[in-house]
Amino acid sequence: MTTRKADAPALGRRHFLRGAALIAAAAPIVTEASLAHAAAQATTSPPSGMALHGQGPDAPPSDMVLINANENPLGPSKAACDAIARVAPLGGRYDLTGETDLLVRTFAAQSGLKPENIAVYAGSSEPLHYSVLAFTSPTKSFVTADPSYEAGMYAAKTSRAKIVKVPLTKDCAHDVKAMVAADAQAGVIYICNPNNPTGTLTTKQDIIWALENKPAGSILLVDEAYIHLTDAPDTLDLVAQGKDLIVLRTFSKIYGMAGIRCGFAVGRPDLLAKLTPFGQNAMPITGSAAARASLEDASLVPARRKIIGETRRDTIAWLKANGYKVIGDPQTNCFMIDTGRNGKAVFAAMKAKNVLIGRTWPVWPNAVRVSVGTPEEMAKFKVAFKEVMASPMASGDHVQHAELDYYTTL
Repeated sequence: MTTRKADAPALGRRHFLRGAALIAAAAPIVTEASLAHAAAQATTSPPSGMALHGQGPDAPPSDMVLINANENPLGPSKAACDAIARVAPLGGRYDLTGETDLLVRTFAAQSGLKPENIAVYAGSSEPLHYSVLAFTSPTKSFVTADPSYEAGMYAAKTSRAKIVKVPLTKDCAHDVKAMVAADAQAGVIYICNPNNPTGTLTTKQDIIWALENKPAGSILLVDEAYIHLTDAPDTLDLVAQGKDLIVLRTFSKIYGMAGIRCGFAVGRPDLLAKLTPFGQNAMPITGSAAARASLEDASLVPARRKIIGETRRDTIAWLKANGYKVIGDPQTNCFMIDTGRNGKAVFAAMKAKNVLIGRTWPVWPNAVRVSVGTPEEMAKFKVAFKEVMASPMASGDHVQHAELDYYTTL
């Protein structure tokens, strides 16, 4: 039987959708939680009955300081918890009250966007992953800073895209000119701003320059997971102007909803449409309701920015006063310390003292990332870190050629 020409587009779409679904199914979505868990499992096994996160017998001891996954120890706001309690009895139905639609309309009104510019996901990990799958390929590369958040690179491996790592500037900002020039066949230029793991900022002017000078056919993927923790301007107005970018947002950080899950992909409708073939489950009404309540609490972001900022500044001031090297000028809820020794060994030694800090990055093997916890948690961190750094280095703890101005690339 010969296929009529009129059937060809539909057939092509079916093949594309089926292929996209298979790619998505074969690719695990990497998250901050999974990366933090993997880093901790790579060290010595935890004491009997203890794991990193979880419940019951595998839960971490109640006195363990968890400053390893850039979580917000303040948790969801009271308004968010009240919203969850309100909608939880309706959880036997599929969002009959339209919670997700209300969330979209609330965020659109607050941000000067149209509802069609916003796609809601259970966190920002899914749209990050799907954006990379949609816009990279064996002929369209993934360009990222080094070090930066790793999840996009894992997605790029799934799409068999070339991964191009570009060193940060001396101020630990994204070197946008080098990133734009890195590959004329780039599909995605990924800018995590503020950057994870360094907590440092890239100016909006630099992001606009990258947008105006990037290779034709590429997009900027701007990850603003931590933007609320700073006073820096965001890039949502560039979406409203119809530019070639997708902006990622999450409620896991300043809103304290890492375990509840809600996030956005924000972009032109035609760009967002390229993500849909990879799948998207319906949002839980608890996540949508909690997110909307968080947005409607005008005092929440500035109050938490102040609390977390004061704790970060106090900790960094203590580190510098004691002669430890903090990398760059962190502005968010994490920072990196150049320990001068094997970072993984420092991680393991801190873990042995019941303080779980963040992982290392291959380009800076002496550096460890630390998340900002409560003042009480950071006080325990200070004690443990000083003890670890005062102890003699074991054989193999020192990493040769690990100065911070040396980089490796794929």
